[in-house]
Amino acid sequence: MKNSFSIFFLIIIALLFGGCSAKKPYSYPNYDIIKPEKTCEPNRENIEKLLKKYLDTPYIWAEEGPYAFDCSGLTYNIYGQMGIALPRTAREQAKVGKSVHYGNLIYGDLIFFGSAYSRTSRITHVGIYLGNGWFAHASSKDRKVTYTNFDDEPIYLKRMRTCKRYMSPDERSYYMNCDGKLTPMKTRTLANSTPWQPGMHIPKKAVPN
Repeated sequence: MKNSFSIFFLIIIALLFGGCSAKKPYSYPNYDIIKPEKTCEPNRENIEKLLKKYLDTPYIWAEEGPYAFDCSGLTYNIYGQMGIALPRTAREQAKVGKSVHYGNLIYGDLIFFGSAYSRTSRITHVGIYLGNGWFAHASSKDRKVTYTNFDDEPIYLKRMRTCKRYMSPDERSYYMNCDGKLTPMKTRTLANSTPWQPGMHIPKKAVPN
């Protein structure tokens, strides 16, 4: 009897621990924040390599890769892989780093956008500056990671709110000063959360209701 009770007790414990460690299946929108592992050193050459790797990757709201992104998920992933821990959302990312004027932008700086129909300071989008008026972003309009030029789509100039730099021009120092209070965000790993993956359904609406 005693042995039976011990076995039963061990089974219950195993089920409890198994349930706690079970991997969460994907559902849209997936608001789990998956922290990227550092894979490379922080420099602009690696930003370029990662952007080329992610070009044409699907836009999926709330995703931060590796197979789909929203706008801030792309910047969060790329800087995170270089060991620079940005906040997850565009609004929070805009609070940290060194403010720079549009005319002084260099490759890898982030550009933050708001609504074209309102002059409020609310941030709704982010892209990575590439030079000569080009920037990379996960576009909800194009539904993919793409390159855009301000000359081709001047509406983005009207939407621009602020620009931030996180690496010095010589890549030897980092600007992570904060302009406001950051919202704490809990992260998960791929071991206990499932991001969007190739073959899964792409939602009809870019932004959920």
